[in-house]
Amino acid sequence: MRTIWKGAISFGLVNIPIRLATATSKKNVRFRMLHNKCKSPVNMVRHCPACDVDVEYNDLVRGYEYEDNKFVVLRDEDFDNIPVKSTKTIDIIDFVKLDEIDPVYYIKTYYLGPAEGGEKPYLILRRAMEKTGKVAISKITIRKKESLAVIRVLNGVLALETMYFSDEVRSTGELNLETLEQKIELAEKEEEMAVEIVNNLTDQFEPEKYTDQYREELMKIIRDRVEGKEVEIAPERETENKILDLMDKLKASVEASEKEASEKKEKKGKKTG
Repeated sequence: MRTIWKGAISFGLVNIPIRLATATSKKNVRFRMLHNKCKSPVNMVRHCPACDVDVEYNDLVRGYEYEDNKFVVLRDEDFDNIPVKSTKTIDIIDFVKLDEIDPVYYIKTYYLGPAEGGEKPYLILRRAMEKTGKVAISKITIRKKESLAVIRVLNGVLALETMYFSDEVRSTGELNLETLEQKIELAEKEEEMAVEIVNNLTDQFEPEKYTDQYREELMKIIRDRVEGKEVEIAPERETENKILDLMDKLKASVEASEKEASEKKEKKGKKTG
C-alpha cells in the first residue's frame, strides 16, 4: 500500500510518527477520446489564446482571479511558507462520539500506519480510542489543501476521514421545505404502511452484496465489442397501463417487501443450514 503522506499525529504532548495511505480505490471504466474519422487518440492541448502557442505543463502557474480577468500568481514556495501547523502534523483538536457526525461531512478515507519509532504511541492511542468509544477531530493538509478530519478505529487500525468544513456544507434551508408538513396532511394508515415497508426491508449491512451493475454491464458491452460480437439490448419490460393512487402503491409495496423479506430469510437459512 503506497504511502502518500508522512507526518505525525499530535496527541497531547505525544507525537506519533505515521504514514498515510489511501483506503479506497474507485473502479471507474476509463476511456480515451478518439478522432471519430480515424479512431486515433486525441491529444488534449493546453493552449494560450493570447500568445497563440501550446503551453507545456512546466510553464503553468497557479492564478487566483480576484477580479474579472485579473489574477494574482502564487508559486510553490508561497504554499510551502503558509504558517499552518497541519502541513506537518495531524493535530487532534477534540474527541467526540462518532454518531454525532453526519455523513454529509465525509469526503475520503485513508489508513494511518505507524512510521518507524511510532509503534508504541500508535498502539496507545488506538487502545484509548477503543476503550472510550471516541473518535478524534483533527486537521490535516494534503496536496496543499487543509481539511478537517476525523480519526477512528477501523478493523484494528486507525483510519482518517477527510471532511468538509461547516461553511462548505450547503444549508438544507435552500430547499425551502420548512412548510411542507403544514401544506400536506398524511393519513395515519399511510405512515403505518411506510413504516411496515421499512421494517420488512431492514437487514444487516453487508457491503459485498452491493455491486456496480452499471459498470458490469458496460464492461460486458466492451468485451463483446472486443470479441466482435453484436451487442444485444434487452427489450424494455411492458408496464401496466394502470393508474394507482398512493394508498394502492403503499399496499402493493408492503406485499412486495413482505415477499422479499421472506425470500431473504429463506436464503440465509440455506447458507447457515
